[in-house]
Amino acid sequence: MDMLTGEQIAAANLTDWRKLAQGLHARYLVDAFGTGARFVAAVGEAGDDLGHHPRVSIGNGYVDLKLVSDDAIYRDDEGTEHVVEWVTQQDVDLARRITEIAAEHRLDPDPASVSDIELGLDTARSATVAPVWAALLTGSAEASAEIRDATGRVPNLWFGDADEHETPRQRFHIEVYVAPEVAEQRIAAALAAGGTVVDNSDAPSLTVIADQDGNEGIVCVDVSAAKKD
Repeated sequence: MDMLTGEQIAAANLTDWRKLAQGLHARYLVDAFGTGARFVAAVGEAGDDLGHHPRVSIGNGYVDLKLVSDDAIYRDDEGTEHVVEWVTQQDVDLARRITEIAAEHRLDPDPASVSDIELGLDTARSATVAPVWAALLTGSAEASAEIRDATGRVPNLWFGDADEHETPRQRFHIEVYVAPEVAEQRIAAALAAGGTVVDNSDAPSLTVIADQDGNEGIVCVDVSAAKKD
């Protein structure tokens, strides 16, 4: 199934959901674990009907869901097809159904609170070091340009190109994906805590923040998939 563009996701008007990194994310507030479990059971039945299921976690007062297709098709400029992890129409269809189920269970969505974490490693030798990190993170040394744990237990790790250098520098950084409506607040909180903006040339999509020791993190927003006012 073809991957959807950000504009197509925005046009779907999934009010309970936010596009973070590769997938759609939602959070619903629950008053008890049993309430959340009953909701998840209903979501499971809907997923059975559609042949597709979300990744789910239940916490204290909330249920988090992620929808993503691991067999989405991306076509490059030359028409070559690549299988990627991304949002497809089946994710949008199930997101709509889950929104209906949540309303039936009288659950309130909390889309502004969703977030996702990925790791980046800048290296000139990604092909050499990737198997080591794949083995550490997933138990298998099979690796490519990105390392993904199918169970979702650990964050995705991707490799950025970097030149060889002798001067020590930060190579790992954390990418924090947040809902568009809270990005400014998240950045302001980091600055109030002593952080500084290193690079905002791609804001609001990407804002690089450094701590007092110079360690960098990136606040990420998928602007293309956000609903336009």
